[in-house]
Amino acid sequence: MIIIMAGGRSSRMGREKPVLKVGNRPMLLRVYEEAKKVDEVLVALSRNTPKTRELCLREGIPFVETPGKGYVEDLIYLLREFGPFISVSADLPFVRASDFLAIKKAFDGKTSLTGVLPLRLVPKDLKPIVYKGYAIVGLNAVGTEGEEFFELSNPLLALNVNTPEELKLANRIACLVGK
Repeated sequence: MIIIMAGGRSSRMGREKPVLKVGNRPMLLRVYEEAKKVDEVLVALSRNTPKTRELCLREGIPFVETPGKGYVEDLIYLLREFGPFISVSADLPFVRASDFLAIKKAFDGKTSLTGVLPLRLVPKDLKPIVYKGYAIVGLNAVGTEGEEFFELSNPLLALNVNTPEELKLANRIACLVGK
């Protein structure tokens, strides 16, 4: 199962990110359409995201309500409710089905996998979160025993849309890549 994390407060953006458009499509729909090519998909919402809930209802996308206390707290809640799963942030507009497939194949259902990109693959204009020499991306496998890094190869996973500037960049990229 793939769960799209779409219940955050979007404090840096100032508005609900999952419904914001990249390439004339809400980011949530971009992520959902790629994820559903690989597995069953559920969207994790909270009281913080009423417009995202409306979008899911309108599009017939299955969702679950989380407490909305924070990203980690919601992951723990979802793990208790559903068992191990693949998680992806709703603000990764350029995630591809092949990215989901790669992490799904590597996931044993126990050891959590944190999706990372080697820094050499990160486009120069992006400023991702860097940890132990890798860019951390919002695609992970959530298990019950330990954690390992999992290297991905899609450079555009380094673009997590958290700010108005990143949204503008994502729209420029969408125009360039035709998506």
